[in-house]
Amino acid sequence: MSDFKLTGQQVTFFRTFGFIAFPGLLKDRVEEIIREFEAVFAKRGGGHAGKPHEGKQRSCIVPFPDQSAVLSSLLDDPRIHGIAAGLLGDDFNYMPSDGNYYTGDTGWHSDGWHKEHLHIKIAFYLDPLTRDTGCLRVIPGSHRVGDRFADSLQEQIQKSPETWGLQGRDVPSVALETVPGDLLVFNHNTKHAAFGGNAWRRMFTMNLCQRYPEARLQELRDYLNGVSRFWVERAYGEIMMNTATPGRRRHLEQVMANDGHIAELSRKARAAMPEPSRG
Repeated sequence: MSDFKLTGQQVTFFRTFGFIAFPGLLKDRVEEIIREFEAVFAKRGGGHAGKPHEGKQRSCIVPFPDQSAVLSSLLDDPRIHGIAAGLLGDDFNYMPSDGNYYTGDTGWHSDGWHKEHLHIKIAFYLDPLTRDTGCLRVIPGSHRVGDRFADSLQEQIQKSPETWGLQGRDVPSVALETVPGDLLVFNHNTKHAAFGGNAWRRMFTMNLCQRYPEARLQELRDYLNGVSRFWVERAYGEIMMNTATPGRRRHLEQVMANDGHIAELSRKARAAMPEPSRG
């Protein structure tokens, strides 16, 4: 497969609006992706709590692509690599990523609020979704920390009925309708939500970020702290690490060198909470 590179227009679009869609980009791999998604959930007995998804709350597994050699290999796919390198640089980091069965609505939020360091999410939605059946909605320009518009959204969007007289589904936004094989990419800062979805929406992500400079490695370690609530000892699963090509290992090495503290945090989380968080 030939190299895949973003155009200048695509990079500018992403930087301006905080998201970009790639319709049908992985259509040729969607059948094996869905098969592996189902296999991982079956192997784990359902979600993080080891129970089958019942449609009452989100079921989540972290790390997720790492549980399958096929899903791990997506990081080597020239299209995924081209998107990541085009937005983050050739030395980008692959970060812990999740697999989900979503249920119902997901309110407006950001996945982070990074002032300087760019984090992105590549989202794989494995069921056809429309604006009325739970597709991703985004607010363009909401990713720009320090901008008056983005900062006011950060302060007010959790209280949209009181502040604006709008329910979440009525907040002005772009609805990114998808079919399996499409990819959606967005800045972690970008405000996003979903409304009207059923109780069995399948989705997994690949989180990536710019490589951290040596002076800011503590920020990377702090970010990785969140993985401990899933009771894991490393940021990556063994399959992701053991099947890594030299090219993939470049995108794993900085996290692998800075995740040694996760095991102790996970031990403390396990001792403090008898039933795992499900996301």
